This record gives sequence, C-alpha cells and structure tokens, in this order.
Amino acid sequence: MKIIKIKQLVKRYKELVALDHFNLEVNEGEILGFLGPNGCGKTTAINCMLGLLTYDKGDIRIFGEAMTPNAYHIKENIGVVPQELAYFEQLTVFENIDFFCGLYIKDKQKRKALVNEAIAFVGLEDYRKFYPNKLSGGLKRRLNIACGIAHKPKLIFLDEPTVAVDAQSRNFILQGIKRLNKEGATIVYTTHYLDEADSLCDRIIIMDKGHNVIDGTPEELKSMIATKEIIHLELVEQATPDIIKEMENLPHLQLMDKNKAVYILQFSQKGSNIVAIAQLLEQHNLAYLKLYSEQPSLSDVFLSFTGKELRD
Repeated sequence: MKIIKIKQLVKRYKELVALDHFNLEVNEGEILGFLGPNGCGKTTAINCMLGLLTYDKGDIRIFGEAMTPNAYHIKENIGVVPQELAYFEQLTVFENIDFFCGLYIKDKQKRKALVNEAIAFVGLEDYRKFYPNKLSGGLKRRLNIACGIAHKPKLIFLDEPTVAVDAQSRNFILQGIKRLNKEGATIVYTTHYLDEADSLCDRIIIMDKGHNVIDGTPEELKSMIATKEIIHLELVEQATPDIIKEMENLPHLQLMDKNKAVYILQFSQKGSNIVAIAQLLEQHNLAYLKLYSEQPSLSDVFLSFTGKELRD
C-alpha cells in the first residue's frame, strides 16, 4: 500500500515556485529519508501533506484518500515531531504528553495507558512530574517525540529529531525510531545528518529546487555517482611537481584535491588504485603518515546532485 502518494504538486509564493510538479510515494512500513538543502521545498511539501497549506495544482493522497485541511479522520492517524520543540512550559512531562494525546484520544483510561507507554518508550519515567525548563536538551527532544507519537499514529513525520543533542541521546532516539518502525509505523524522516539517513532509512529521496532529483536505497544512490573509490594520502613532506604529475596520470583518476602534504584522490573505478599509489610512493622513496581507501558516502551523493554552493 502507498501510505503517501503525491502527483505533480505545484506550490507558488508569488514569483517563487516552492514545489515544481513534485512527486512522492511512501510505501507502507518503510523509513523514508526525505533530504535536501535549505530552501529546497521540503518544509512546504510536508505542510501540504499535513493539510496545513493549500497548493496551486496536483493531488495528495494519504492512506489512499484525498488529503484536505478538514480531513481529520486522516490526521488522527498521523504523528508530527517538529524540529522546533513543541510543548507547554507550564505543564509537566506527563501533562504535556496527555494534552497532545488528548487531541486524538478522548477516553481518559485509554489515554492514560498510552501516555504511560509513551513515557516509558522515550525513557522519561523518572521525569514525569518535571517541567520542561528542568530538563536537559536530550530529555526535551525525547519529550518532543513522546508528544508526537503517544496516540499511536500509523504515519510519523520526524523533522530533525536529533539536532543539538549528545551522542548518547542521539543513539537512544535513533534506536527508538527503529522500534517505532518495527511496531508498524511508516516514517518520513528529515535530517541534515546524512550518516543517520544512511544507517536508518530504507529508501532516500533527495529534492532540490522544488522537485525530486534522485530516489533509491542508500546503496543505489551511492552507485549512481561517478566516483567509486576515494583514497586519502598524507605524506611526511609535500610531493614535488613531477610526482604530483605522476599521481594525476594514474588510471581512472577523476579528481585530486591537495592541501600541502595531504591528498584526496577520487577514482571512477574500484580495484588496484591504492596498490598503484603505494607502488609510486615506494618507487620515489616517499614516506607517508596515512594511506587508506573508502567508498563514497551519502554526503558525496548529496553534494554531487545538489552542488557545493552555500544555501540560505
């Protein structure tokens, strides 16, 4: 089943085209990484999916039904965890989660059980009576998540849920997202931490300038770029111009960046590249501090398809 299906979505803000015939499909039970540079249209697309924005053209279907601003029977099965912390400072942890859960669940006993389950899920059992201003940054993020998922939604939008938290909190949150997915939730995940998307997501869509530019599993995306191997070399001393020229003439070399005695070489094929470099170093009796190979990362894919220019 397609949990989300968007066709030819167009959204304009006067002269600015935020969404330019944007298409998206999200399969039931998957974690979809929804990525893109600042200003690419992600937030606009999500707000349209949630029925918070009108649009100029196109079709949005959630759970097989047309999504409209008044489709509350659809919205009650959706959970949203925004990047900006969304809770009430005047309410305790328990009261905050109870309030947001109460928007969907009216039965008090059922709601109480769901709130307690959400508190346990995010590990806030010892903080039930705390007010948000007494919580650390990581605990606030976990409260934010609990408020968005306590009503057991089938579809969850998670927008940068690990921003500005420590490594332990980040790991705890990511493990929790995997558990939500295993329990049946379909998840749309936005992040600027591309290593998270690489390890967490079943499929990734990268959008830019209002439309999709690439779609596939993390491994499929990495196979789509020309670079197949990256070799890092750090010499004890800078190489002479003649040696640099020899490196530049290595088979399958696409690009070589150099900064003093540090060299990053990108190759269009995997294989014996590191052997060729080692032989060149031995031939010229060059001492080195580092020499290692790595495969392209999701960051390399992202920059390849969206460019390296700074965005607002």
